[in-house]
Amino acid sequence: MLRFRTNAYNLAQGLAQYYSGGDMPKPHPKEKLKDLQLKRLTKPGTYADGRGLYFNVDPGGSRSWVFRYMLDGRRRKMGLGSYPEVSLAEAREHLAYWRKILKGNSTTPPRDPLDLKREKEAEARKNKRQLVTFDQVAEKFINANRSAWSNPKHAQQWERTLAQYASPIIGNRHIADIDTDDILQVLEPIWTTKTETATRVRGRIEKVIDYARARKLRTEENPARWRGHLDALLAKPSKVARAENFPSLPYQRIGAFISALRESNSISALTLEFLILTNTRTGDVLEADWSEIDLNTELWTIPEYRLKTRKEHIVPLSDRAIEILTSLENKNDKGLIFQSPRGGQLSNMAMLKLIKSMDNEKTPWRAPDGRVVTPHGFRTTFRTWAGECTAYPRDLIEFAMAHQLKDKAEAAYHRSTLPEKRRKLMQDWANRIGQPEAQQGEVIPIRDVLA
Repeated sequence: MLRFRTNAYNLAQGLAQYYSGGDMPKPHPKEKLKDLQLKRLTKPGTYADGRGLYFNVDPGGSRSWVFRYMLDGRRRKMGLGSYPEVSLAEAREHLAYWRKILKGNSTTPPRDPLDLKREKEAEARKNKRQLVTFDQVAEKFINANRSAWSNPKHAQQWERTLAQYASPIIGNRHIADIDTDDILQVLEPIWTTKTETATRVRGRIEKVIDYARARKLRTEENPARWRGHLDALLAKPSKVARAENFPSLPYQRIGAFISALRESNSISALTLEFLILTNTRTGDVLEADWSEIDLNTELWTIPEYRLKTRKEHIVPLSDRAIEILTSLENKNDKGLIFQSPRGGQLSNMAMLKLIKSMDNEKTPWRAPDGRVVTPHGFRTTFRTWAGECTAYPRDLIEFAMAHQLKDKAEAAYHRSTLPEKRRKLMQDWANRIGQPEAQQGEVIPIRDVLA
C-alpha cells in the first residue's frame, strides 16, 4: 500500500511538472541534490534541494541557483549565482545566510533578502566606479562649448560663478551622487539676496549635469532642473527680487551733465562721453579696438560676438565722437582705444566711479527715484529724447539702440540697419547733449510745493 501511494504521488508530481512546462520544482522529500547528480543534469527544469534552494537548468543549457521564499504573502526569488562557478556547498552557504536575513533575530529585524542584495550590489558598483567630480565635468563642459560662445567672457563668467558658489559645496562630489539637497545648499543662501546671480548659477549647474547624463556619467534625473522640481521648493525669482531698470538721467539735464563731464579730461571722462555719444553699452566701448574704426567713412563697426543680438552693429560717428578718437589716436593707434593709464583695458567700474565722484548736493546726477545714474542708463536718456523730441521713425531709433525689431515680419524686410540714415540722428544727439543751456529749468519736487 505504501509503495502504491509513493508511486501515485510521483506520478501526480510528474504530470503536474509536465503540464506546467517544467517550471514546478522537482520534489525531493528525503535526500538533497548530489554533486555527481548536478554534473549530469541537462534536462531543462527546476530541481529542489530543500529549504527554498533550487537548481535551474535552462533550455539553452545554462545552470544556476535560485532562492525561493514567501514574504508578506508574495512569492519572491533571488539568484544565488551560476553553476559550476557556485558549487552546491557554496549555494547552501549562501542560502543559510539569506535565510537568516529573511528571519532576522533579536537584534536585527527581518529584511527582504532581494532588497538587501540589490543595495549591496549598488554599493559595490559605487565603490568600483571611477570618481568623476562636478568640477571635472564643469571644466569639460566649458571647454566643449568655449568655441561656440560668441563672447570669450562667457567662459570666464561660467568659471567664476561656478567656482564661487558651486565648487565649495559640490565641486568634489561625484557627479552621479549630487541630489536636490546639494543644489538647495548652493542656491538657498543667495536666492533672495542675489537672485539674478542665483538663477544663473542654477541654470549653469543644470547644463553641467545634463552634459554628464549625456556622457553616461549619471543616470538619475537632473536635480537642478527648475520646471516641475525646484519651482516647488524655491520662490519664483520674479517674486523674490523686483526687476529694476538702470537709473537714468532725464534728457532735460543731459546738456548740463556733459558740460560738467568735460571739465575733466581724464580717460574715464572721454570714455563715458564717447559711450553717451554713440549710445552703446559699457562692454562695447571698453573693448573697442582701433581695427573697428574707419575714420574715413566715420563708422564704428562692432563685431557680432560682443552684441546681444549676435549681429554686427554699425555706429555712425558724430563730429564730437571723431574729435575724441582723434585726440586718442595721437597717443595710441593700435589695440584697445580706451586704455587704462597703467596700460590694458579700462576697468568696467571706471565710468561709474567717475559719475559718483561728480554727484554731490549742489549737482546731484540722479534719476527721478533718487538713485545715482549709471553709464548704461544714458541709453534710456537717448531713447526717451529720440522718442519724445524728434520725428525719427521708431525702427531707426531701435536700430540706433542695436535692438532687433520685435515684429518678425517687419524685421524680415529690413536687411539693413540704415546706418546712413542714422548718421543724422546721431549728429542731432551730439548737438543736443552739447547744449548745456537747453536744460536750464529748475526742477522743484512737487512735495516741496505742497508742503
